[in-house]
Parts: sequence; structure tokens; C-alpha cells
Amino acid sequence: MDRRKFLSYVGCSCCGLILPSCTTAPITNRNQLKIIPESKLNAQAAQIYEKIKEKEKMSEDKETLLSIKNIGKKMENSIDEYFSKKEIENPTNNFQWEYILIENKKMRNAWCMPGGKIAVYTGILDATKNTNGLAAVMGHEIAHAVAKHSVERASRGVLINTGTQLIDIFSGGKLSKVNQVTGMNTVGLLSQIGIMNPFTRTQESEADYLGMIFSSLSGYDIRETVKLWERMKKLNKGKEPPEFMSTHPSSDNRIKSLNNWMNEIILNYPPIV
Repeated sequence: MDRRKFLSYVGCSCCGLILPSCTTAPITNRNQLKIIPESKLNAQAAQIYEKIKEKEKMSEDKETLLSIKNIGKKMENSIDEYFSKKEIENPTNNFQWEYILIENKKMRNAWCMPGGKIAVYTGILDATKNTNGLAAVMGHEIAHAVAKHSVERASRGVLINTGTQLIDIFSGGKLSKVNQVTGMNTVGLLSQIGIMNPFTRTQESEADYLGMIFSSLSGYDIRETVKLWERMKKLNKGKEPPEFMSTHPSSDNRIKSLNNWMNEIILNYPPIV
């Protein structure tokens, strides 16, 4: 089924649920759909975060952890100041910020849960190299939380699942028969590649853009962001899936976008003193 038709059918059947829940992302003003309460996700994230702290080995590198906390605090303050000056409600007002450093050299990753719960893995320090590189990573992850990307993804997942169930009912169970014949969730795979992956790549690009803004507002050198992703590309040794199969932009496209945004962000989002 054509993706636009699929979305239009789902949209029509669920419009009563959707219409009151449309908002825009901060700064970029991209239209967003949110039908899952943010407070619910924040509470769940806080519980999961506590379990992760119990389960994972925390790094003993106190100096790096302090650097992470200092970067985070600067970004907290600059985000608050930016929205205050713009007389816009701060999207992080209800956040309970927290930062941990997980000892795992094999994991080149970092993440930020809804509500400001952040984790950095020691493996990514091979790519960050310095404070500005670490700030680039932190800005990106914080941007996901500020833009409420988790709320969006959860909402879209509910929408797609509901729409798939409705179409299966209206088609007399034909979708279920396709899954039985192929032995896989064919519809789920198609929606992942055709709808969710492109959508998630959009969020990743938005987090890149907002992350650079937050780094710049906080006084970090955002020119290091491009160097960070060049190092990440080198460390990955070309082992990337095709972009259409991935939830992230390719390294080349990511670096190109970062370079395109650089001058605009430096000029329009100078450090907040």
C-alpha cells in the first residue's frame, strides 16, 4: 500500500485522538504529533535509569565524569536562558537532570532519556578526544530530550500499530495472512523502512542541528562537531548499513549537513554570557 494512502487512512480513523495533540519542536518549529503523556515517559525513564545504574559498571574516571557534569550544567543554564530571553516556555522545566559515565570501551555511544537522564559510555571518548568533542556529543543527546523525540516516537508507534490493526480488520484479516505466509511481520518491516526509519533520521538530523546550537550557546567550539563525526566515521571503518535501512543519517550526509549549518549557528546563536 502507498505510504501516503496508509497514513491518510490512519489519520482519518484516528483524527479525534490526533488533532488536540499537534505541537512544534523548539527552535526548528517542525510539526510534531504527541499522544503519549510526557510525564508518563519521564517517570518510566527515571525507573529504568536507576536499574541501569545498578546493573552497569560505573566508571572510576572522576575527572571525565566531572567534565560531563560541567558541560551538562552549562547547557542546562544556556537552554534555560535562551528560552527565557525569547519569552518561550522552557521545554526542560520538568526535567530532573542526571549524568553518569558507564565503563564500557566497546560501546561508542551516549544517550539521554526523557526527563534529562544522560549516560555516556567510555568507548565514545576515543572519538570525542577533547572537551569540545564531548560537548558535541552531549549537545546532540540533550537535544533529543529537549525536542521530546521519545514522546514523538512512542506516539507514532501507537498510531502505526492502531492503523495496522484497523486496516487488517477492514481487509478481512489479509494482513495477518501475509504475515503467516511470509513467516515475518512484513507490514511491520515495511512500516519500519518506509515510515519509522526516515522519521527517526529526521529526528537525528534535528538533534544534530539543535545540539550544535546548544553547544554554541554554552560557549563551546562547534567546529569540533565535524571533526568528531569524521573521527567516528574513521573508527567505524566504513561499517555502516545503507541509509534507508538505518535510523541514522550516513556519516557523509551528517558531516555535509553540519558544515552547511556551521556559519549560520555561529552567527545566530552566540554564547550566552
